[in-house]
Amino acid sequence: MNVAEAPDRLMPTIFIPHGGGPWPFMDESAFGGPGTWVGLRGYLEALGMSAPEKPDAVLVVSAHWEAPVPTVQSSPQPSMLYDYYGFPAQTYELQYPAPGAPEWAARVRDLLESARIATAEDSQRGFDHGHFVPMMISFPEADVPTFQLSLKTGLDPLEHLRIGRALAPLRGENVLIVGSGMSYHNLRAFGRGGTGVESSSRAFDEWLAETVAEDPSRRET
Repeated sequence: MNVAEAPDRLMPTIFIPHGGGPWPFMDESAFGGPGTWVGLRGYLEALGMSAPEKPDAVLVVSAHWEAPVPTVQSSPQPSMLYDYYGFPAQTYELQYPAPGAPEWAARVRDLLESARIATAEDSQRGFDHGHFVPMMISFPEADVPTFQLSLKTGLDPLEHLRIGRALAPLRGENVLIVGSGMSYHNLRAFGRGGTGVESSSRAFDEWLAETVAEDPSRRET
């Protein structure tokens, strides 16, 4: 890690869907039908090429990790956390051997605590599927150091906006920040397949699109 040698261009901040469970590594006919995940796979394959240059590290904020305070994964070689249930046996043998990023984890804690945000670290937690499923597709070589940051329990939007602002300097330090989650996560509906969209999901997606496109200064009102 060398903060002094920051690139001229900012790394993007990317928010991605990671699908349902370990979907890329099982028979599609058993989980949504043929073609259900083609578009998502193509999107994630292109993700690794969307950065202006190869990142020095990838920080993933997974929807599948909440903690009382923002907690950073600090292992130099994280294990695997198969945090899904009822899937084929081979999906519990997947491996993503990318190195961790303990120095960058310390940097994240410094940035947050400088903003008076309490933090913690976890040297034992492995990569959860909100991390390793998209990373195995986007960065299949597993040669970029990567680590996770938890959400804060309660999911208060204003608190997470503060966290995001505090982490903004990482973009100028060649760190790719990825938010991994879904605006819709009904696995039973995924399994039914088809093109229908539930009204509650449509309403939320419309609100989300409007909020993201809104002037940032109005998002906290």
